[in-house]
Amino acid sequence: MDLNYTDEEIAFRDDVRAFLKAELPASVSDKVKGGKRLTKEDMDSWHAILNKRGWLAENWPVEYGGTGWNAVQQQIFDDETCAAGAPRIVPFGLKMLAPVLIKYGSEEQKKHYLPRILDGSDWWCQGYSEPGAGSDLASLKTRAVRDGDHFIVNGQKTWTTLGQYANKIFCLVRTSTEGKPQEGISFLLIDMDTPGITVRPIILLEGTHEVNEVFFDDVRVPVENLVGEENKGWTYAKYLLTHERTNIANVGANKVSLEHLKHIGRTQKVRGRPLIEDPLFAARLAQIEMELDAMATTNLRLLSSPDSVANAGPMSSMLKIKGTEIRQALNDLTRRALGPYAMPFVSEALETGYNEEPIGPDYAAPVSKDYFNNRKITIYGGSNEIQRGIITKMMMGL
Repeated sequence: MDLNYTDEEIAFRDDVRAFLKAELPASVSDKVKGGKRLTKEDMDSWHAILNKRGWLAENWPVEYGGTGWNAVQQQIFDDETCAAGAPRIVPFGLKMLAPVLIKYGSEEQKKHYLPRILDGSDWWCQGYSEPGAGSDLASLKTRAVRDGDHFIVNGQKTWTTLGQYANKIFCLVRTSTEGKPQEGISFLLIDMDTPGITVRPIILLEGTHEVNEVFFDDVRVPVENLVGEENKGWTYAKYLLTHERTNIANVGANKVSLEHLKHIGRTQKVRGRPLIEDPLFAARLAQIEMELDAMATTNLRLLSSPDSVANAGPMSSMLKIKGTEIRQALNDLTRRALGPYAMPFVSEALETGYNEEPIGPDYAAPVSKDYFNNRKITIYGGSNEIQRGIITKMMMGL
């Protein structure tokens, strides 16, 4: 297996770098590199810049506006955008709902929603988790009852990421209590401004308003907003989760974090010597790097497969487990590398315009935020324990 880039791939990489140098706003990349919080406008502007260049929908078929890139090009683009400090594209419409619509949606739904995802007209959020249905998603209670040309939806969703910005939500709802729990679920597309919807913020441990509760009180949803067939939503939900889990692997971002950790190791001192020369730190760093290299190769194998993520099966679960474990290991070792400088957490230092004297090195401010925020990643998208069960069942037949 030749892991070197071809001349064509080097030319593509240079094209991506030139684009990033010309188009990525310095004000946004400075925030990303400094670990500061992004605004909706920051995320919208990068979405629009990529769409204008035709590089937004890397995982879509060309006929719907996708890039047509091969696996290596996708990996190069991910690596280069992360290294340049580009924001992570909000995935809910682009990388999660769109594949479901392309495979299972009606022609009317494709024609209406896909262009609006590309041009930013619609900001989607995800209505999966409920207070009593997270990893055991099939136990969800939100009901949708048919009433003529509408479904009447009642219930509650939680942990709705960036739902405060969304004008649309894709929802799993229970439309039948017959048979197995998975057999009575449907997949609905709902306007967030429909009467009866209430959004309440959940403030995370590190002070961020990132997730929300969403309540549905007799919300009327037109039947044409049903994706696929009634009571078949579990199939579409699993297909969407395959894309979500692959995206969670976040190979490019983990590579950037690893290089940042190496920089900290060379900068911080232990008994007058660079930390990176400490045998225990060096061993931990090497372990993470080996696991990251192996995951990047697995990710490339998945992207290169003829059916790509559509038939990823347990490989997306493997990527989800390993990607989240590597991310948490990077967060933990970074925190340990900074020692006492990782202890103070000044939330205001992550906002634009904060100009007080930093506590310790300037890269210390976001370390605690990243550590605490990323405690969640081994849980969402289906907990890692659930993923291990999927792998065991599908690969080992147990």
